[in-house]
Amino acid sequence: MNKQELLTNGRCKKKADRETVWPVVIMNFTGVYAHEVFARNNQFIWLDCRHLSGTRGYCDKEGIRKLKRVIAGYPAEGIHFIDSGNYHYLTKLWTDKLRVPFSLIVFDHHPDMQPPLFKGMLSCGSWVKDMLDWNMLCKKVVIVGASDKLIRTVPEEYGQRVSFYSEATLAHEKGWHNFSSAYIEGPVYLSIDKDVLNPASAVTDWDQGSFSLQELEELLAIVLRKERVVGIDICGECQQGMPLPQYLEAEEINGETNKELFDFLMHYSHM
Repeated sequence: MNKQELLTNGRCKKKADRETVWPVVIMNFTGVYAHEVFARNNQFIWLDCRHLSGTRGYCDKEGIRKLKRVIAGYPAEGIHFIDSGNYHYLTKLWTDKLRVPFSLIVFDHHPDMQPPLFKGMLSCGSWVKDMLDWNMLCKKVVIVGASDKLIRTVPEEYGQRVSFYSEATLAHEKGWHNFSSAYIEGPVYLSIDKDVLNPASAVTDWDQGSFSLQELEELLAIVLRKERVVGIDICGECQQGMPLPQYLEAEEINGETNKELFDFLMHYSHM
């Protein structure tokens, strides 16, 4: 199924029929979005985080307090671009704003459930575990696209609240319908790390999966049609410090993917 079929086969509302358009928040840590065409939209909300120290990869209690102040005036409902995978822990801070039971669906090549190296730190590798430990409104976490090797490292005690979905299983709408009916509680928050994509579709800070962008959109479409999605975030921007030619190429690839994802998601922007 191609993108046009996904958007025009009657499963999406026409623009005039949408109840609400998702607000879009750009969290600017590295300046990467300033070079991406999709972000040049005066309707977007830009949150300047460049002055915050101690937030890359790991975030201590003071950093968490500062970030909570930055996002205090904005709801979890909407689309949030949160920079590179080093800041994926922001999903926890955004979903902490939800006041009803919800399920989290994460498209990520990594489970992000490692114990943090330092006690009291929120990290890009531990935030899912922290959500399950501390946010009692998070009833279920579904991780799509994580590597089998990393899935085997997830502690057994989380087995009842965490499920892993392969591309092959989720690609069938009946399979998701059956799973969703049995396990998904309440509205859904979606978190997308572009490291789930192959290197032709995104260039990220981490090792990557094998999904093409079209395959990711097909999976997202199944979830968006079935669930009431209240919020979305997207991370996985490229690494700073790369040689300039590679950095420019990476930014071009990621910018095109961000625009494609943004356009695709806005077709589903009724709440």
